Amino acid sequence: MNTPTLNAGLTITAQSLGSSTFRRRFGLAYSYVSGAMYRGIASAPLVARMGKAGFMGFFGTGGCSVEEIGRAIDEIQSQLTKGEPFGMNLLASHGESSLELETVKLYLARGVRNVEAAAFTQATPSLVFYRVKGLRQDAQGRVVCDNRIMAKISRPEVAEVFMSPPPRPLVEQLLRDAMITPEQAAMAERVPLSHDICVEADSGGHTDGAIPTIVLPTLLRLRDRLVSRYGYEEPICMGQGGGIGTPEAAAAAFIMGADFILTGSINQCTVESGMSTDAKLLLQEMGVQDTDYAPAGDMFEMGAKVQVLKKGVFFPARANKLYALYTHYDSVDDIPEKVRKQLESSFFKKSLSQVWEDTKVYLRRKGQQATIDKAEAHPKQKLALIFRWYFAYSTRLAFAGTGEDRVNYQVHTGPALGAFNQWVKGTELESFSNRHADVIAMKLMTEAAEYLNRQYPRLAGQEGGQS
Repeated sequence: MNTPTLNAGLTITAQSLGSSTFRRRFGLAYSYVSGAMYRGIASAPLVARMGKAGFMGFFGTGGCSVEEIGRAIDEIQSQLTKGEPFGMNLLASHGESSLELETVKLYLARGVRNVEAAAFTQATPSLVFYRVKGLRQDAQGRVVCDNRIMAKISRPEVAEVFMSPPPRPLVEQLLRDAMITPEQAAMAERVPLSHDICVEADSGGHTDGAIPTIVLPTLLRLRDRLVSRYGYEEPICMGQGGGIGTPEAAAAAFIMGADFILTGSINQCTVESGMSTDAKLLLQEMGVQDTDYAPAGDMFEMGAKVQVLKKGVFFPARANKLYALYTHYDSVDDIPEKVRKQLESSFFKKSLSQVWEDTKVYLRRKGQQATIDKAEAHPKQKLALIFRWYFAYSTRLAFAGTGEDRVNYQVHTGPALGAFNQWVKGTELESFSNRHADVIAMKLMTEAAEYLNRQYPRLAGQEGGQS
């Protein structure tokens, strides 16, 4: 007996990939999302263009003031006048919960219905407030979630927090503070904190270096257990981000059971991206081997890592050296004079004492005199703050893109962009000046579908399957 063709009578299309539930939930034509990238790299024009094309994009708010975020919302909403979907990032504000809450209140006031939660390790009052404030019941008594959170996670214990109902103590505190109604507090027990989870594998920027073929299946099983435990009326959709820069990578994610895919690094090197032209010229030449891991400036003392561009710059090597010096010495004065001069001439381009003065000016402007006082009393803390200055400096250089001190550019990116560059080499998309986020999305989804259609006969043991 001949084995039947796996896709007999069925053709996979770009529109059929992923979950129809996910597409209906957000009003999308495709199960494809462009993720937020900090400081508006995922810019308002990028987000608006994605929405018009049937995809969804999230604006990158990390490092932006509330005023800047408000202007971005205005720009996006002025372009998406037909109810097209869009979302805004909400970055965990470790030690600065007031900023988090202020941003959530802005989203509620401006009618932002989709939020991408990134870098959270636990539920926070602001996240729960955003979620529960959007709960209501329809005529049939079903809970309707007007405010949706897409959580970007890479660890099972964090995923479980988001796929469980909002923590009761936080809900009760919001109720006591009259920020939600008793009816909303009751409804919170019937829904997860997030109906949409993006499993983030090895990615540009902050990363746990997770392997998609390990972490996605693990978290899909966790999802099924939690849905069964809590009996949610609406399914939890789980997608994959990180490492997706080619049709084969997208196809693999959908084969493993992803309801949607999320891209990041490949959108950084597009016309709409908020990154500088000079940095984009570096990015369009990178290969899969041209990234490295460096300390994260915002979590320097913790040893957290970011993935960054290595080709053509010295930033990852220099950033790692700073962390090594921080772990070895207890104060600025302990650093040998020869090493100190090298730091001042090559890394900081000014004396370390001037860096500290600049840092104090910045902290005072943010109302953080207590941080200055603590650093003055604890030399190790002062050393960390001085070294952190380099990370802010290297980021500013990359965004300015003047070519000045290019070797110190800090550019967050992952090897997916290198794979993408190789894929489009020799085509019109080789130059970033021809790359548009929505065009890339359509090409990626279309060719992923075509790839799967070609592979099905081979998987069935029949002739005709080609790589």
